[in-house]
Amino acid sequence: MSNDPWDDKQQTQASEAVDSVKSGKSNGREWRLIENLVNGLFSEQRKARRWGIFFKSLTFMYLFALLGFYFISQQGIGGISDDSEPHTAIIELVGPISADSDASADILVGSLRRAFEAKQTQAVIMRINSPGGSPVQSGYVYDEIIRLRAIYPEKKLYAVITDIGASGAYYIASAADYIYADKASLVGSIGVISAGFGFVGLMEKLGVERRALSSGENKTFLDPFSPLKETDRTFWQSVLATTHKQFIAQVKKGRGDRLKGSDELFSGLIWTGEQALENGLIDGLGSASYVAREIVGVEKLWDYSPGLSPIQEVIDRLGVSFAGELATRIGLSKGLRLE
Repeated sequence: MSNDPWDDKQQTQASEAVDSVKSGKSNGREWRLIENLVNGLFSEQRKARRWGIFFKSLTFMYLFALLGFYFISQQGIGGISDDSEPHTAIIELVGPISADSDASADILVGSLRRAFEAKQTQAVIMRINSPGGSPVQSGYVYDEIIRLRAIYPEKKLYAVITDIGASGAYYIASAADYIYADKASLVGSIGVISAGFGFVGLMEKLGVERRALSSGENKTFLDPFSPLKETDRTFWQSVLATTHKQFIAQVKKGRGDRLKGSDELFSGLIWTGEQALENGLIDGLGSASYVAREIVGVEKLWDYSPGLSPIQEVIDRLGVSFAGELATRIGLSKGLRLE
């Protein structure tokens, strides 16, 4: 109920008018009152629609304003055009290296090509913060770096390790012209690992019987529900050893005579930046900004890493729930990925 006395009066009049119509005692006054009430209702609905349109328009204006600020800010960040001023290109390698991650070979190779091909790129920095991952993906990136360095010998590639550059990440770094890290960075871990679990004892305790049918004598190789056979262990260890030799060969190829340590360097141990410098695993201590400013001599950094699309950038700013509803309303829900 409304607290406005005029509303109460109008409601009383409307009720009396309706009763008069029902009883057949209505006159022109009651009909005019009903007509005025209906017209007032339509007027209120029109006002509500106008306010709804107004607030929706504000929402869209806010969205497009954010998009405008995004594009304007990007003009100052770089990586938008090859016709910009001379710069040092930067590419981010972050997280585990795998075919379906942001550190996949497809993504990194594409970024490397764009960076090297840009006319105003003076040098390229790959900033690494990764524990490693797939040797295959790492090998693809390694080979592409070697190829691009041969095509663009005047553009040096610097690998800069931040928190960690281990295993497959160091594999990639070793293809660079020079490697830099912080004194506390973790560097190395030149080794190969394959880990899993065996559930044989647990299955026996639970009284579960394993039934595996195969057409090849080794098709159940390394089955976690069957006892590990010594022949399987020996064979798999040979596979890991072969992969390790390939890893070592590529590191030696990339680093050459700069490696000063013994075979312990290739034992899977990981080193601090200071230790890595002493062992020849890196060439100096410093950040990406330091390398661009002091080594390359071109302080301006342009990021060639693939980023979020403008609409995804706005979505991250507005929040997942609101953006999801907005994307649905404007028909952009397909192709959007909210994380």
